[in-house]
This record gives sequence, structure tokens and C-alpha cells, in this order.
Amino acid sequence: MNKNLEALKPALVWKHFAAICNIPHPSHSEAKIRQYLVDFAQAHGIEHSVDEAGNVYMRKAATAGYEDCKGVVIQAHMDMVPQKNNDKEFDFINDPIEAYIDGEWVTANGTTLGADNGIGVAAILAIMEDDSIEHGPIEGLITATEETGMDGAFGLKGGLLKGDILLNLDSETEGELYVGCAGGTDVNATLTYTAEAAPAEGYETFEIAVKGCKGGHSGIQIVCQRANANKLLFRLLRKLAAKIDFRLASVDGGGLRNAIPRESVAVVMVKASDVEAFKSEVEAFEKLAVAEFAAVEDSISIKASSAVAPAQVMPCATVKALMAAMVACPDGVDKMSLAMEGLVQTSNNMARVVSDGATVKVQCLTRSSVRSEKEALTDAIKAVLEMAGFEVALSGSYDGWAPNMESPILKAMLASYEALYGKRPAVTAIHAGLECGIIGSNYPGLDMISFGPTICYPHSPDEKVEIASVEKFFDFLLHTLKNAPKK
Repeated sequence: MNKNLEALKPALVWKHFAAICNIPHPSHSEAKIRQYLVDFAQAHGIEHSVDEAGNVYMRKAATAGYEDCKGVVIQAHMDMVPQKNNDKEFDFINDPIEAYIDGEWVTANGTTLGADNGIGVAAILAIMEDDSIEHGPIEGLITATEETGMDGAFGLKGGLLKGDILLNLDSETEGELYVGCAGGTDVNATLTYTAEAAPAEGYETFEIAVKGCKGGHSGIQIVCQRANANKLLFRLLRKLAAKIDFRLASVDGGGLRNAIPRESVAVVMVKASDVEAFKSEVEAFEKLAVAEFAAVEDSISIKASSAVAPAQVMPCATVKALMAAMVACPDGVDKMSLAMEGLVQTSNNMARVVSDGATVKVQCLTRSSVRSEKEALTDAIKAVLEMAGFEVALSGSYDGWAPNMESPILKAMLASYEALYGKRPAVTAIHAGLECGIIGSNYPGLDMISFGPTICYPHSPDEKVEIASVEKFFDFLLHTLKNAPKK
């Protein structure tokens, strides 16, 4: 396993990315990476500050001859999504990411890599460190806790940034320029119940585990129409309820709000006389799910295995309402864009379903580039859950970023890309919540573009970044800075 990332080009970018991999930095545990950024700025004599939201800001004056260029803010986020394979022993709070070179890619050993958005951060640091790079006035903005709510972007106050242009380095297909993104809303729901004593006899206990789904980024990969492990689990439970006497003790499905659930587990107690029928139904449902998703999934596993009997179970009425709500709750693509082919306009990710003995909590992330559609879909989800007895709260709502096809930086970057590579890049929008929309609300005059290297399967343990695309992305970034529009 070749772990020598620093041998790759561009050397400074990979040097900093290797250092970032060695610093644990999942969302909400960013103190170490923040300190690394501050120490870097101090060591290189770079003007810097940390704001109340935990964002790190750096500033570097224009190189000689470029003082009349518009100021450019280069922006990325410091946190990463902590996801691992089920059989991987790993502590994201303390363990370094085991990044290695796999042919034409860099990936990680059984966990997310953090190229989203570590490569962007590394690019900013490389530019700040290298005094030979030609550029106008530049600022580096590295935001905090983007992955779980865009806390840093929301907490960014007006008046800090001086630039006219924002280059967001958080997109994931080289050769594409993003000029718009979706907004989002978190749907948080709680169903309260009073647990009952588990049957003392006449029942056997099983764990039903839905595993092997590909998952992925709930904005980028939602268009792939991959399986949602939570939806599969509750489809199965509802089918079982029509034929078999069982009691539900607990459920634990999905993880992060912006990751399509790969695994979902329930503990059930099955009446002894129904055990064989139960096993047959689980086997049959696995075959059904594998067939349904054959075009997009290759490792779906739905198994029932013996488990330790629980002390308590959920009331039957609670289980009935829960199953109905989870089956009915919208999930996946709701509407495609009519203005831009292939772009998802509105979607929902039923990200998390978990019980704790007194409540069942459900978390969804609803996205849309159209505010009214986002509001309509969140209201539909809210209505479904409230009919089942959930208390529902909406939070973290933010609007999308509307494209500006007359943008001066867009025109400059189109020219730069064509000069470098002899072709025009694609201009598109993304069904993910880039920070541009939020930052732009506090800095309405900013001219914004998002771009980046090719990163596959972000937010999953299959995440990987294409080595060659990192070099192209960085060269393009340097050319863009050198040829930024004049004031």
C-alpha cells in the first residue's frame, strides 16, 4: 500500500493534504485542524484570524504588477464526513485517515478520505505558502462544520471579506464550473412512546440487518436512485406485519443527514410458531430488493440473525404508526429540473431513524433549488409524520444560489480553461448545498464560481480523488488567479 502522497504533483497541495489526513477533523471535532491552519499562517507570516463561528481567515497582498486585479476569496471547508465500513475499527476523533495511492486515485482504507473538502483546503494553503504564484489580492476562507449544517457559513459575519470574487473549491468533477446550487432544510421528528415489557416466553429474538447499500452524498448521488437502507427496512417490517406476529424492540438506521443510508438494523421478537415463515419472508424480500436495485446496487444484504432478547418492546400502536410513516415518507428524487438536463431540482433523504427506549427520532434533509418546492416537500413530509404522531421541527433552512450567466469571473474562467486545455468546461449547477448561497446572502455583491477535482463517492468509505484531476484543478486555479478580472 503506497502511502507516499507527497511524491504526487502538485507537491505542495499533496503535502498539505497528507498533513490534513493525519489530523482527525470530523464535523464538530475541528479544534486540531483549526490549530494546524493557525500554526501554518503564523509560521509563514500570513495575516489571519479566527471568527466566532470557528472559521479561519487568511489574507495575502497582491504580487507586484497585479494590484489592479479584483480581490479573490478562495474558500473551502475544514471538516469531513466520518463514515466507515462496518467491519473497520476506526476512531474518527483520534485516528489519522489511512490514505493511500490506488492506481490513478487516492483513497482511504475502509473510511471516508476527506478529499471533500481537504483537497480544497490543501490548495488554499499551497497558494498561501508559495510566493512565486502571481495573483491579485487574495483571501483564504476555511469554514467550519459545513457537513452537518453549514455552521461556519451561517456564522460568517458581513464586513470580514474584502474581495469581489469567491472561488468555492468544493465541487467534485474536474472540467465543470458550478454556477448554482440547491438550498436545504432539516426535518427533525420525534415520536414519543412508553415501552412495554417484552414477552416473557413464546417468542424468539432476531436482528434484521439491511447492509451493503452504496449510500453516498445525498445531494450528488441522489440522482443515482440508490437504495435507502431505512426505506428497505421499513418496507420489510410492514410486509412482515401483514403476515407474522412480531414485536419491535429497537431500530437504528442511517447516520449523517447528508449521507444516503447504507445500513439499517431492527431488533424484533417473533412468535415461535411464525419463525420459519419469518425467515422465509426475509429471504424473499432480500431477493426482491436485489432484483429491484440490480442496475445501481451490487451488494445489498438483508439478513435475520439470532439476537439477545430485549427487556422492553415498543407498543403495537406505536409500531403500526411508525411503519406507516416510514413507508409513506417521501425519499429520493422528487422533481428533475426542466431548465438544466440531468439536474435534480428537488429531493429528500430519509437519513436517520433511531430509537432509544422512549422515543423514535427521524431526520431528513430536503433539498431544492426552488424555495417554494423545498417548502412544499418539507410540508408534505411534516404532514405524513404528524399524522403518525410525531412532533416535527424544521431547522437550518437556507436558500440556493441562483446562476448568473453574465458573471465576469465565469467569462474569465471559461477563457482560462480553454487557453489551458483547448476546450470549454461544462457550466452547470449542483443538487448539493454549497456554501456559496449562504455566504452570498451576507455578501450580495460577490461574483461566485464553484469548481474542484474529480472526487467519486464522497460521504462514503468508497470516496476517492483522481490524481491527475488534482493537478489540472490546481493549474486552472492558478491561471484563474493570474487572469482575474480587473477592478
